[in-house]
Amino acid sequence: MTQAHPSATARDTPPDGSSALLLPAHWRAQLDTQLAGDERILAWLEIDLDARLHFSSGVLVVTSERLLSAEGKCWTSWTFRPGLSLSRRDHSGVGTLELTDADHLLAHWRYTLGADVAAGRLVDHFTRQLAYHVTGELPPPSTVALCPKCETPLLAGQEECPACSKEIHEPPSTWTLLRLGRFARPYRGRLLAAFALSLLTTAATLVAPYLTMPLMDKVLIPYQNGQPIDPQLVAFYLSGLLGSSLFAWVLGWGRTYILALVSERIGADLRTTTYEHLLKLSQEYFGGKRTGDLMARIGSETDRINIFISLHLLDFATDVLMIVMTTAILVSIDPWLAAVTLLPLPIIGWLIHVVREKLRTGFERVDRIWAEVTNVLADTIPGIRVVKAFAQENREAARFRAANVRNLDVNDRVNRVWSVFSPTVTLLTEIGLLIVWAFGIWQIAKDQITVGVLTAFLAYISRFYLRLDSMSRIVSVTQKAAAGAKRIFDILDHVSSVPEPMHPVHLPKVSGRIELRGVGFRYGTRSVTRDINIVIKPGEMVGLVGHSGSGKSTLVNLICRFYDVTEGAILIDGVDIRSLPVAEYRKHIGLVLQEPFLFFGTIAENIAYGKPDATHAEIVAAARAAHAHEFILRLPHGYDSLVGERGQALSGGERQRISIARALLIDPRILILDEATSSVDTTTEKEIQKALDNLVRGRTTIAIAHRLSTLRDANRLVVLDRGSVVEVGSHDELMASEGHYYRLYQAQARNVDTEDELRRMELARHDEDDRQ
Repeated sequence: MTQAHPSATARDTPPDGSSALLLPAHWRAQLDTQLAGDERILAWLEIDLDARLHFSSGVLVVTSERLLSAEGKCWTSWTFRPGLSLSRRDHSGVGTLELTDADHLLAHWRYTLGADVAAGRLVDHFTRQLAYHVTGELPPPSTVALCPKCETPLLAGQEECPACSKEIHEPPSTWTLLRLGRFARPYRGRLLAAFALSLLTTAATLVAPYLTMPLMDKVLIPYQNGQPIDPQLVAFYLSGLLGSSLFAWVLGWGRTYILALVSERIGADLRTTTYEHLLKLSQEYFGGKRTGDLMARIGSETDRINIFISLHLLDFATDVLMIVMTTAILVSIDPWLAAVTLLPLPIIGWLIHVVREKLRTGFERVDRIWAEVTNVLADTIPGIRVVKAFAQENREAARFRAANVRNLDVNDRVNRVWSVFSPTVTLLTEIGLLIVWAFGIWQIAKDQITVGVLTAFLAYISRFYLRLDSMSRIVSVTQKAAAGAKRIFDILDHVSSVPEPMHPVHLPKVSGRIELRGVGFRYGTRSVTRDINIVIKPGEMVGLVGHSGSGKSTLVNLICRFYDVTEGAILIDGVDIRSLPVAEYRKHIGLVLQEPFLFFGTIAENIAYGKPDATHAEIVAAARAAHAHEFILRLPHGYDSLVGERGQALSGGERQRISIARALLIDPRILILDEATSSVDTTTEKEIQKALDNLVRGRTTIAIAHRLSTLRDANRLVVLDRGSVVEVGSHDELMASEGHYYRLYQAQARNVDTEDELRRMELARHDEDDRQ
């Protein structure tokens, strides 16, 4: 994107390609009163948040002479001059524009990230117009990275344009099925055997029509003319018919059995490979996917491919062989009659091509809509307690009914196409059969062929057209399998954003020293953390403090390497964690979450999840240390008691203590506590705190807690605000300094909403900057 000289720019045509006339009418009317005679509008942005982050209405305009801002009917302007700068950043879904000169913050504006593209364009044009006014030269071409598709300015570190990065649903190609070859390769011997059996089976089934010629011409027609029937000749031909049928049956059984075995194994390998690859993908991938959709892909899509391989692929191969071999036999018997037989083929081929194009898009839509139905089930069944608690059964039933109606509608569209195609092919084959009858009778009348030849021809044609009709029906199944294969390969083709290292480094022993060097992270288009520098010594306990959205959980996710940093590095014992094998690294980390997740199974199995080979004595010892042994023994089956789906048979405090026992059992060098006591009552919190005291002893610990009083024993507290570290020190030191942590602690002590308090503090700080 380039900027022309201002004199060459139309007054109302901004360089970003949007007309100034697109401004809302009330802003346009006010702006006309502010502009000088030759002043041109270059770019504009509607501001939808005020300083308190409440929704409001404002506008920011870059003209050829200055920057204008309006809130309500109050307009402010800044002319272009040396030292002026307009910067753009974002955090947790809120974008910020800051106008500064050499020494002061002149103004700042907030907006939701829906306007981020327009904000990028505005900053870009402001910078170039400022350069023109300061240097007196033509504005240089933009140095901002642009989206190659829509030329939208991108933020630093942003690889994809938010407007172009949405998933595009392309219709599946039939060629996608060829990619299944990698899964069929281990079974190529059996597949070749099945193909050979198919070839022999097809040949055997073509013997019977061929024997009808001599049976008609040498037995039945001579008998009608007064000659006696030769029993031996009849027995010979009938034995040939019976033998060919039995031979075809044996070969067909072997072929079907082999392909059924192979298809099940290919399907099992496909499911296993997809699931294993899914487990290796980063947390970022799962954040944008629905559980029901992934379950449908691994389950029903692989089943569809199984059926295609075991039944329809075999039928397709048989149909092709039958048509080719039948055509060869027909041509050898009578070329002219064979030519008449093949007349419907071009029309049927054209129909198949047209319908295939419609079906391949239709079945891809069917799969996506069916995934929506599965998603409703995956959402509702695990959350059935919430559904019932809020009496939303009718709402969820309506949601499922709506998804089912959409599924029905898409299937109806596909069926409308298919309902026309299939009978049309049948009609064409029937017409073709009538043409053969007519042409054959004409040839018999001319003494060019015998009745036996026509009878054999009709027998072959019935099989030929039957296979042709079968091939046309396989189009539907093939497109369904192609759509399923595409959805599976969409998973397999996805590369994890947390890759395994090319040259892994192995740490035989981990002491637990953690160092964060200039760590920054962007989640999609949002900046979450930036320039964080922390060193945590082995065995030290560090608390992360800050309001919601300040970056605490993100920092924990980065240390666990659920995501990789976009800037800087995280080091364990001086080694970048990106150079360590992921699974090997995570074995040194124990994680206790705010909402502990328990798998369906026994209590013992859940405690031993991180160490499946643990002895019963080790499990009991971990439970004792987690203060869980007593309540476990009170359960009907003790350690063999089932915890229910996601641990629903236990209370929140009991689930939390089992998760602590699970972390204790693996004896990690690094421990992460993410709001471990925030969702329980005071009495249960004391029990959990005793368990945590046992857990943190001798380990490097990073703790997040909303209740700041629970972090008083931490060696140090790291205070985060808007993704940056603002204070570091012990509780007493931070209270004495009366800074950010002090105000946060006092606000919590007064039961004041923490976020409102922090916003008040931030506004006060900006007001102070403005006064300076």
